[in-house]
Amino acid sequence: MSVSSTRRILGCIAAALTVAVSGSVTAAAAPTTDADSPELREVMFVGNNWDGTADVIASSGDLAKIARINVIPDKDQRLTEIYLNPVKLAFFLGIRQGPGEGHDQFVDDMYSTPDGSAMVVSRPSFADVVSIDLATGRINWRFPVSGYRSDHMAVSPDGTRVAVSASTSNTVHVLDIATGKQAGSFRTGDKPHENVYTDDGRYLWNMSIGEVNTALDDPFWDWTKGDRRITVVDTRTFRQVRVIDMRERLDAFGRRDLSDSVRPVAFAPDESKLYFQVSFFNGLLEYDTASDRITRVKTLPKNPATSEDRTTWVNDSRHHGMSMSPEGDKLCIAGTMDDYATVADRATLQEGPLVTASKPYWATVSGDGKSCVISESGADSVTAIDFATGRKVATVRVGDHPQRVRIAHVPAGWTGPSAH
Repeated sequence: MSVSSTRRILGCIAAALTVAVSGSVTAAAAPTTDADSPELREVMFVGNNWDGTADVIASSGDLAKIARINVIPDKDQRLTEIYLNPVKLAFFLGIRQGPGEGHDQFVDDMYSTPDGSAMVVSRPSFADVVSIDLATGRINWRFPVSGYRSDHMAVSPDGTRVAVSASTSNTVHVLDIATGKQAGSFRTGDKPHENVYTDDGRYLWNMSIGEVNTALDDPFWDWTKGDRRITVVDTRTFRQVRVIDMRERLDAFGRRDLSDSVRPVAFAPDESKLYFQVSFFNGLLEYDTASDRITRVKTLPKNPATSEDRTTWVNDSRHHGMSMSPEGDKLCIAGTMDDYATVADRATLQEGPLVTASKPYWATVSGDGKSCVISESGADSVTAIDFATGRKVATVRVGDHPQRVRIAHVPAGWTGPSAH
């Protein structure tokens, strides 16, 4: 990263934004690195959920592959523990048949440590977070989350803490990224999911999505989905400072037909507006953080080939994945079940060209800020779409079922772990 420890801290502030009984909290924007640093290289981590691997690729340009990391080197040990515990086994198999779509979920989210020496990974099926040494591929530390499944994470702007959603215990744990020790935790609504830091790390927002694995997807059964809300906490105390029930805001806006299960989100650069997706909806909404109200809604095109049977949509998603250009003028949307991605003008919310993509599951921003980068979970690839033109500019093959994609940093000259 940098020669001095000061630059080392600065070097960890850039990664992407981007859930059960009780825990502690961390979520939101990820750390970044000095692009001119002679010691660290900016890359992207791609989590191959069903493989249990993470591909490391170039953060911009042709997205060239650099290395692949095994994020489950302790697989045999973990499976032994699970099969000897009937309760853990029941949840393990439930994850496989539910959110895993018949597969185990070995990697959900990933970030690098400030010094680029390790990758921190949440592993849903193993209900934990681990730190993996990038030089050796060995585990530095392991934190079992409360409950039976870990999910989305976020790194504090200073890069020192990582927050992880424990989705079956309605808890967010906040960990010291270097040691894995819990710094705090807080309670959320049902099934905490996305986490985002705001106000330079002063606050952490958690979006709980409720129950998404049942077949009770008809609007009549919406009441069975649980407590879905946004919980905002003070990151110094982990105390709740605000709760936002989008059901009330949606009703006031005249959209009682929309789910209040908030999925991926993107804040405007000045954090005055929050853009978000909800379950079952092919589009997005705009929420004004100061006036506490929804101000706009945008319905995006449907794919005629997409089944209208909501039970066929993965985990209640219709569209899942959103990012914003660094200038704040463009929004990139992953139209998951409609098999496309598009760049929309933020001022008008008018979509651009529909870029064909196979079940795009996430959207982030390239290291140079010029492109939106989506994971194509149905094609085992990652694709970059130019913010200016809305056209595809690069695609690279990765592992089985890529989901989260995050900006990260590794030592300059690093080509993968030396031991496996």
